[in-house]
Amino acid sequence: MCLPATLEMFRSLRLSPEPLSWMAMGLAAVAGGSAATRRERPLKVSHVVDMTQTLSPEFPSWPGYPSLEVRNTHNYARDGFFANAWHVHEHSGTHVDAPLHFSAQGWSAAEIPQESLVVPAVVIDIRGRVRRDPDAEVRMEDIRAWEKKHGRVPRGAAVLMWSGWERRAGDQAAYRNMDNQGIMHFPGFSREAAEFLVRERATGGVGVDTLSLDYGPSTDFGAHFAVLPANRWGIENLANLGRIPPKGATLFVGVPRVQGASGGPSRILAVW
Repeated sequence: MCLPATLEMFRSLRLSPEPLSWMAMGLAAVAGGSAATRRERPLKVSHVVDMTQTLSPEFPSWPGYPSLEVRNTHNYARDGFFANAWHVHEHSGTHVDAPLHFSAQGWSAAEIPQESLVVPAVVIDIRGRVRRDPDAEVRMEDIRAWEKKHGRVPRGAAVLMWSGWERRAGDQAAYRNMDNQGIMHFPGFSREAAEFLVRERATGGVGVDTLSLDYGPSTDFGAHFAVLPANRWGIENLANLGRIPPKGATLFVGVPRVQGASGGPSRILAVW
């Protein structure tokens, strides 16, 4: 017999009718079946999109943060196997900002509850404004327009900004978009919108396809301070936002479970 909570978890994944009925039959077998039977019945979904940028020493970084360093430690000729050592900043590539990043009382990466890492995804498209203004922000009117079309933002959801900025990720200068005064220009969340999502919609986190939750010229990091001290997480440097629907996908957030970490490079998957 399947636990009700287990069935509810699978329902929340928004599977298509055929995979859902297939999985419901499989759950009964898993409950009393062997390990081999369990391996033969993987979770099936209609779509899986990897929203992770490939991290390399060339991937754009926040000014002052070191780039990824990879050093080979073992090779096939000498050791019979292959392995590398990494030196990587916590906030590199596609990564999660844990609450601890901006709050001494916030959760570390290892303390983020597992249930808050599998959440509905909401995609807000601001590409039109970004083409005219690289300093565009997700504003209240963007949230209201999304809700008018798709309904209320789900409780616990990840609200993701789609600005189209990822097309610049192969060029650090273009991605940072720094002017002659050293000020960066790229999109992010406004403080007002971030506060609304946390306080009025009880979202689980927010994400962006840029270097920061805040827009480039920010000096007060209002979006960070609205989200992280409320024990919500943020994701920066997302990819492939245009490949998932505005509503209906489920986000799997693979933040590394490192004790005391303020975040870490993460594998982010969307399924529906």
